[in-house]
Amino acid sequence: MIVDDHYIFRNGLIDLLEEIEGVDFVGEASNGKEFLEKVGDIKPDIVFMDIKMPEMNGIEATQKAMEIMPGLKVVALSMFGESDYLDEMLHSGAVGYMLKNIEKDDLEKAIKNIADGKGYFSDEMLILVTRKVFGRKEEEQVKTTIESFTKRELEIMDLVCKGFSNNEIAEQLSISPRTVGGHRNNMLSKTGMKNTAALVSFVIKHKLVEQ
Repeated sequence: MIVDDHYIFRNGLIDLLEEIEGVDFVGEASNGKEFLEKVGDIKPDIVFMDIKMPEMNGIEATQKAMEIMPGLKVVALSMFGESDYLDEMLHSGAVGYMLKNIEKDDLEKAIKNIADGKGYFSDEMLILVTRKVFGRKEEEQVKTTIESFTKRELEIMDLVCKGFSNNEIAEQLSISPRTVGGHRNNMLSKTGMKNTAALVSFVIKHKLVEQ
């Protein structure tokens, strides 16, 4: 089934589907509301769902459809540059995400993968998904690193950023210069930084010291 508010695009996609052996086109809708009115009777296996539509968008329509038919397979259709909706569609239950410049081979591969219980992302969307995943991992790693810093380490880095030497810091904190160096080395190890300059940049960037 195809859900999209653009008549010409729907017809073009229908033509592609009808060229694929073993695939039956069973219905269409021009918005999410119309789709929900039809889906219970049509009972499609796979739905190609536009995201931006009048009446009801693809995100809401997908969420509601999953309540009616939990096993429904929804593939989000997106224009290039609409990747902001990726997370919302996936959280709504979509199993695939494709750009609208879809070719027959991509469409055929997507249907086969989804029929086999897999997901499918067009190459452009796969790159975005990968970036998002690694971006989240990097954020989580930074958060974990920051949380591992002790109060003393941050105290020392605050003085380092203010230009004090190991000896001066040791004197202010009533500890040995060797202990100061040990704390600094611990922070270098935790952050993976190669030198003190990089460490200073890290703590300033993440607002761990007063400016």
